[in-house]
Amino acid sequence: MLNKLERKFGKYSVNHLMTYLIGLYVIGYLLTIGTKITNIIFLSFMTLEPYYIIHGFQIWRIFTWIMIPETMNPLFFAIMLLLYYQLGNALENTWGTFRFNAYIFGGMFFTLVGAFILYGIYAAIEGPGAAIVGIGNYFSMQYINLSIFLAFAVCYPDMEILLYFIIPIKMKWMAVLYGVLMVYSVVASDWGGRVAVIASVLNFLVFFFGTRNYKRVDPRDIHRRHEYKRKVNAARQNAGYHNAGGQISRHKCAICGRTELTNPELEFRFCSKCNGNYEYCQDHLFTHKHI
Repeated sequence: MLNKLERKFGKYSVNHLMTYLIGLYVIGYLLTIGTKITNIIFLSFMTLEPYYIIHGFQIWRIFTWIMIPETMNPLFFAIMLLLYYQLGNALENTWGTFRFNAYIFGGMFFTLVGAFILYGIYAAIEGPGAAIVGIGNYFSMQYINLSIFLAFAVCYPDMEILLYFIIPIKMKWMAVLYGVLMVYSVVASDWGGRVAVIASVLNFLVFFFGTRNYKRVDPRDIHRRHEYKRKVNAARQNAGYHNAGGQISRHKCAICGRTELTNPELEFRFCSKCNGNYEYCQDHLFTHKHI
Protein backbone atom coordinates (compact mmCIF):
# COMPACT_ATOMS: atom_id res chain seq x y z
CA MET A 1 0.00 0.00 0.00
CA LEU A 2 2.81 2.40 0.86
CA ASN A 3 4.48 1.68 -2.47
CA LYS A 4 1.27 2.59 -4.32
CA LEU A 5 0.80 5.75 -2.25
CA GLU A 6 4.42 6.75 -2.80
CA ARG A 7 4.08 6.41 -6.57
CA LYS A 8 0.99 8.61 -6.49
CA PHE A 9 1.79 11.18 -3.79
CA GLY A 10 5.56 10.88 -3.36
CA LYS A 11 6.18 14.15 -5.18
CA TYR A 12 4.39 15.99 -2.37
CA SER A 13 6.72 14.67 0.34
CA VAL A 14 8.49 17.20 2.56
CA ASN A 15 12.24 16.82 2.39
CA HIS A 16 14.15 17.25 5.68
CA LEU A 17 10.90 17.20 7.66
CA MET A 18 12.73 17.15 11.00
CA THR A 19 14.33 20.52 10.19
CA TYR A 20 10.89 22.11 9.93
CA LEU A 21 9.69 20.38 13.09
CA ILE A 22 12.75 21.59 14.98
CA GLY A 23 11.99 25.11 13.76
CA LEU A 24 8.41 24.84 15.06
CA TYR A 25 9.69 23.61 18.44
CA VAL A 26 11.98 26.62 18.68
CA ILE A 27 9.11 28.99 17.86
CA GLY A 28 6.95 27.32 20.50
CA TYR A 29 9.78 27.58 23.04
CA LEU A 30 10.20 31.29 22.32
CA LEU A 31 6.45 31.87 22.62
CA THR A 32 6.46 30.10 25.98
CA ILE A 33 9.27 32.34 27.17
CA GLY A 34 7.34 35.33 25.79
CA THR A 35 4.39 34.31 27.96
CA LYS A 36 6.47 34.95 31.08
CA ILE A 37 7.64 38.31 29.77
CA THR A 38 4.44 39.75 28.29
CA ASN A 39 1.87 37.87 30.42
CA ILE A 40 0.14 36.89 27.19
CA ILE A 41 -0.79 33.23 27.58
CA PHE A 42 0.17 32.00 24.12
CA LEU A 43 0.05 28.33 25.12
CA SER A 44 -3.63 28.51 26.03
CA PHE A 45 -4.36 29.22 22.36
CA MET A 46 -2.04 26.49 21.05
CA THR A 47 -3.25 23.34 22.82
CA LEU A 48 -5.29 20.66 21.08
CA GLU A 49 -8.76 21.40 22.45
CA PRO A 50 -11.56 19.77 20.37
CA TYR A 51 -14.19 21.85 22.17
CA TYR A 52 -12.72 25.15 20.95
CA ILE A 53 -12.09 23.71 17.48
CA ILE A 54 -15.73 22.66 17.15
CA HIS A 55 -17.49 25.49 18.99
CA GLY A 56 -15.05 28.37 18.61
CA PHE A 57 -13.81 27.67 15.11
CA GLN A 58 -10.24 27.86 16.41
CA ILE A 59 -8.99 25.71 13.56
CA TRP A 60 -5.35 26.64 14.16
CA ARG A 61 -5.33 24.39 17.23
CA ILE A 62 -5.24 21.39 14.85
CA PHE A 63 -1.66 22.42 14.00
CA THR A 64 -0.27 24.58 16.81
CA TRP A 65 -0.19 21.82 19.44
CA ILE A 66 2.86 20.32 17.73
CA MET A 67 4.84 23.48 18.66
CA ILE A 68 4.43 23.09 22.42
CA PRO A 69 7.87 22.24 23.90
CA GLU A 70 8.33 19.15 26.05
CA THR A 71 10.60 20.94 28.52
CA MET A 72 11.57 24.51 29.35
CA ASN A 73 15.04 23.59 30.63
CA PRO A 74 17.38 25.16 28.04
CA LEU A 75 19.98 22.36 28.28
CA PHE A 76 17.49 19.49 28.01
CA PHE A 77 15.63 21.32 25.25
CA ALA A 78 18.85 21.70 23.22
CA ILE A 79 19.75 18.03 23.77
CA MET A 80 16.26 16.96 22.69
CA LEU A 81 16.48 19.02 19.50
CA LEU A 82 19.90 17.62 18.62
CA LEU A 83 18.90 14.02 19.35
CA TYR A 84 15.66 14.00 17.38
CA TYR A 85 17.20 15.96 14.52
CA GLN A 86 19.85 13.26 14.11
CA LEU A 87 17.43 10.35 14.57
CA GLY A 88 14.83 11.85 12.25
CA ASN A 89 17.30 12.52 9.45
CA ALA A 90 18.76 9.02 9.83
CA LEU A 91 15.30 7.46 9.52
CA GLU A 92 14.50 9.62 6.50
CA ASN A 93 17.71 8.46 4.82
CA THR A 94 16.91 4.84 5.71
CA TRP A 95 13.24 4.73 4.72
CA GLY A 96 13.04 7.48 2.15
CA THR A 97 11.30 10.85 2.40
CA PHE A 98 7.76 9.62 1.72
CA ARG A 99 7.78 6.82 4.27
CA PHE A 100 9.26 9.05 6.95
CA ASN A 101 6.61 11.68 6.19
CA ALA A 102 3.92 9.00 6.44
CA TYR A 103 5.31 7.87 9.80
CA ILE A 104 5.39 11.36 11.36
CA PHE A 105 2.13 12.62 9.89
CA GLY A 106 0.53 9.29 10.80
CA GLY A 107 1.45 9.86 14.44
CA MET A 108 -0.04 13.36 14.29
CA PHE A 109 -3.21 12.06 12.64
CA PHE A 110 -3.70 9.33 15.24
CA THR A 111 -3.16 11.91 17.99
CA LEU A 112 -5.86 14.17 16.50
CA VAL A 113 -8.25 11.23 16.22
CA GLY A 114 -7.48 10.21 19.81
CA ALA A 115 -8.20 13.75 21.07
CA PHE A 116 -11.58 13.88 19.36
CA ILE A 117 -12.47 10.37 20.53
CA LEU A 118 -11.62 11.38 24.09
CA TYR A 119 -13.71 14.53 23.70
CA GLY A 120 -16.63 12.46 22.41
CA ILE A 121 -16.42 10.12 25.40
CA TYR A 122 -16.36 12.98 27.90
CA ALA A 123 -19.17 14.79 26.05
CA ALA A 124 -21.32 11.65 26.18
CA ILE A 125 -20.71 11.36 29.92
CA GLU A 126 -21.24 15.05 30.76
CA GLY A 127 -24.21 15.47 28.47
CA PRO A 128 -25.00 17.91 25.62
CA GLY A 129 -23.87 21.50 26.02
CA ALA A 130 -21.11 20.71 28.51
CA ALA A 131 -17.87 22.65 27.98
CA ILE A 132 -15.29 19.88 27.81
CA VAL A 133 -11.93 21.67 28.07
CA GLY A 134 -8.53 20.63 29.37
CA ILE A 135 -8.12 17.72 26.97
CA GLY A 136 -5.22 19.55 25.32
CA ASN A 137 -3.13 19.04 28.44
CA TYR A 138 -2.87 15.36 27.56
CA PHE A 139 -1.68 15.71 23.98
CA SER A 140 1.73 16.83 22.74
CA MET A 141 4.56 15.69 20.48
CA GLN A 142 6.33 13.94 23.37
CA TYR A 143 5.26 10.39 22.50
CA ILE A 144 5.43 11.00 18.75
CA ASN A 145 9.07 11.96 19.26
CA LEU A 146 9.45 8.85 21.38
CA SER A 147 8.10 6.81 18.46
CA ILE A 148 10.97 8.20 16.34
CA PHE A 149 13.42 6.86 18.92
CA LEU A 150 11.69 3.46 19.02
CA ALA A 151 11.63 3.16 15.23
CA PHE A 152 15.34 4.01 15.07
CA ALA A 153 16.05 1.38 17.72
CA VAL A 154 14.22 -1.23 15.65
CA CYS A 155 16.25 -0.30 12.56
CA TYR A 156 19.60 -0.04 14.37
CA PRO A 157 19.29 -2.09 17.58
CA ASP A 158 23.04 -2.55 18.16
CA MET A 159 24.08 1.07 17.66
CA GLU A 160 25.55 2.56 20.83
CA ILE A 161 24.87 6.01 22.22
CA LEU A 162 26.38 7.75 25.24
CA LEU A 163 23.77 8.11 27.96
CA TYR A 164 24.38 11.47 29.64
CA PHE A 165 27.43 11.71 27.32
CA ILE A 166 29.19 9.15 29.54
CA ILE A 167 27.54 5.72 29.68
CA PRO A 168 27.64 3.67 26.44
CA ILE A 169 24.39 1.78 25.89
CA LYS A 170 22.85 0.06 22.89
CA MET A 171 19.73 1.48 21.31
CA LYS A 172 17.73 -1.71 21.86
CA TRP A 173 18.16 -1.50 25.64
CA MET A 174 17.17 2.16 25.65
CA ALA A 175 14.10 1.21 23.62
CA VAL A 176 13.21 -1.49 26.16
CA LEU A 177 13.55 1.06 28.97
CA TYR A 178 11.36 3.58 27.16
CA GLY A 179 8.87 0.84 26.36
CA VAL A 180 8.59 -0.08 30.05
CA LEU A 181 8.13 3.58 31.02
CA MET A 182 5.47 3.97 28.34
CA VAL A 183 3.56 0.92 29.60
CA TYR A 184 3.81 2.32 33.12
CA SER A 185 2.38 5.63 31.88
CA VAL A 186 -0.56 3.78 30.33
CA VAL A 187 -1.23 1.84 33.53
CA ALA A 188 -0.71 4.71 35.97
CA SER A 189 -2.57 7.42 33.99
CA ASP A 190 -6.28 8.07 33.80
CA TRP A 191 -8.18 7.35 30.60
CA GLY A 192 -7.19 10.70 29.12
CA GLY A 193 -3.52 9.92 29.53
CA ARG A 194 -3.97 6.38 28.21
CA VAL A 195 -5.69 7.54 25.04
CA ALA A 196 -2.99 10.20 24.52
CA VAL A 197 -0.12 7.72 24.88
CA ILE A 198 -1.67 4.97 22.75
CA ALA A 199 -2.78 7.37 20.00
CA SER A 200 0.63 9.05 19.87
CA VAL A 201 2.59 5.80 19.42
CA LEU A 202 0.02 4.02 17.26
CA ASN A 203 2.16 4.88 14.23
CA PHE A 204 5.03 2.90 15.76
CA LEU A 205 2.78 -0.07 16.48
CA VAL A 206 1.57 -0.04 12.87
CA PHE A 207 5.17 0.21 11.66
CA PHE A 208 6.45 -2.53 13.97
CA PHE A 209 3.76 -5.11 13.29
CA GLY A 210 3.62 -4.16 9.63
CA THR A 211 7.30 -4.97 9.12
CA ARG A 212 7.31 -8.37 10.85
CA ASN A 213 7.83 -11.55 8.84
CA TYR A 214 4.66 -13.58 9.38
CA LYS A 215 5.62 -16.32 6.95
CA ARG A 216 7.08 -18.28 9.85
CA VAL A 217 3.58 -18.71 11.33
CA ASP A 218 1.73 -19.00 8.01
CA PRO A 219 0.08 -22.49 7.95
CA ARG A 220 0.89 -22.85 4.25
CA ASP A 221 4.55 -22.02 4.83
CA ILE A 222 4.72 -24.36 7.83
CA HIS A 223 3.29 -27.15 5.65
CA ARG A 224 5.78 -26.34 2.87
CA ARG A 225 8.75 -26.52 5.26
CA HIS A 226 7.47 -29.78 6.73
CA GLU A 227 7.12 -31.33 3.27
CA TYR A 228 10.58 -30.14 2.30
CA LYS A 229 12.17 -31.70 5.39
CA ARG A 230 10.23 -34.93 4.83
CA LYS A 231 11.42 -35.20 1.24
CA VAL A 232 15.02 -34.39 2.15
CA ASN A 233 15.03 -36.97 4.91
CA ALA A 234 13.48 -39.54 2.57
CA ALA A 235 16.13 -38.84 -0.06
CA ARG A 236 18.91 -39.20 2.48
CA GLN A 237 17.36 -42.37 3.83
CA ASN A 238 17.27 -43.87 0.35
CA ALA A 239 20.87 -42.82 -0.22
CA GLY A 240 21.95 -44.55 2.95
CA TYR A 241 22.80 -41.40 4.87
CA HIS A 242 20.92 -42.59 7.98
CA ASN A 243 21.96 -45.25 10.42
CA ALA A 244 19.57 -47.55 12.22
CA GLY A 245 18.87 -44.91 14.86
CA GLY A 246 17.84 -42.33 12.27
CA GLN A 247 20.98 -40.21 12.66
CA ILE A 248 22.13 -38.28 9.60
CA SER A 249 25.73 -38.73 8.49
CA ARG A 250 27.98 -36.02 7.12
CA HIS A 251 30.36 -38.22 5.15
CA LYS A 252 29.79 -41.10 2.73
CA CYS A 253 32.22 -42.97 0.52
CA ALA A 254 31.26 -42.81 -3.15
CA ILE A 255 32.63 -46.36 -3.70
CA CYS A 256 31.56 -48.52 -0.75
CA GLY A 257 28.84 -46.31 0.76
CA ARG A 258 30.24 -46.49 4.27
CA THR A 259 29.73 -43.44 6.54
CA GLU A 260 31.24 -42.16 9.78
CA LEU A 261 28.17 -43.56 11.53
CA THR A 262 28.55 -47.10 10.23
CA ASN A 263 32.36 -47.05 10.46
CA PRO A 264 33.51 -44.38 12.89
CA GLU A 265 37.13 -45.59 12.61
CA LEU A 266 37.37 -44.41 8.98
CA GLU A 267 38.56 -41.07 7.69
CA PHE A 268 36.94 -39.39 4.68
CA ARG A 269 38.40 -36.97 2.13
CA PHE A 270 37.27 -35.29 -1.08
CA CYS A 271 39.27 -36.07 -4.23
CA SER A 272 40.73 -32.97 -5.90
CA LYS A 273 41.17 -34.77 -9.24
CA CYS A 274 37.57 -35.93 -9.67
CA ASN A 275 35.23 -33.66 -11.61
CA GLY A 276 32.72 -32.98 -8.86
CA ASN A 277 32.35 -33.23 -5.09
CA TYR A 278 33.12 -36.91 -4.61
CA GLU A 279 34.11 -38.10 -1.15
CA TYR A 280 35.95 -41.34 -0.39
CA CYS A 281 36.92 -43.30 2.65
CA GLN A 282 40.57 -43.89 3.46
CA ASP A 283 40.47 -47.33 1.78
CA HIS A 284 39.34 -45.94 -1.58
CA LEU A 285 40.79 -42.43 -1.61
CA PHE A 286 43.94 -43.45 -3.50
CA THR A 287 42.63 -46.57 -5.26
CA HIS A 288 39.47 -45.30 -6.94
CA LYS A 289 39.14 -44.42 -10.61
CA HIS A 290 38.92 -40.66 -11.12
CA ILE A 291 35.63 -39.43 -12.49
